[in-house]
Amino acid sequence: MIEKILNDAIRTIPNFPKEGIMFKDITTLLNNSEAFKALIDFLKERYENKEIDFVAGIESRGFIFGSALAYALGVGFVPIRKKGKLPYKTIAEEYELEYGTDEVEIHIDAFRDIKNAKVLLIDDLIATGGTAAAAVNLIQKVDAKVVEACFIIELEFLQGRDKINAPVFSIIKEK
Repeated sequence: MIEKILNDAIRTIPNFPKEGIMFKDITTLLNNSEAFKALIDFLKERYENKEIDFVAGIESRGFIFGSALAYALGVGFVPIRKKGKLPYKTIAEEYELEYGTDEVEIHIDAFRDIKNAKVLLIDDLIATGGTAAAAVNLIQKVDAKVVEACFIIELEFLQGRDKINAPVFSIIKEK
């Protein structure tokens, strides 16, 4: 049911940002109040009994879903950002790109000194898994536990979930 609602609400744009890519545009999900509410309600129901302390979202679309879900669950939200974007002391994790590397960061006190904080990581899409794997590693480095890494869309053919050192859940699976 939720998969159909989301598939109907997400626009696919062929050949963006380059030839051969079928881009999943979530802006049409975000501006569809019924679909967006159905998604957050679905995720709230999935996670409300898992004793989650925080939702962490990966820049930038993970911020949208993560903050809405954190609000619905009544827990804090933690941003995981690209290098140089967070104002306080951070730790960083490097990951591989198609051509080169990139880094993501988290504040060293992101989980307010809660020992073994239970964290749900969320982003809109998992492709090759590099960014998500780096985010999981960051969360673990600040002594928190990733309960699950959640994605709205998973490009299964890229096998990104295999890189992630945590349970993975995705709603839409593109084969």
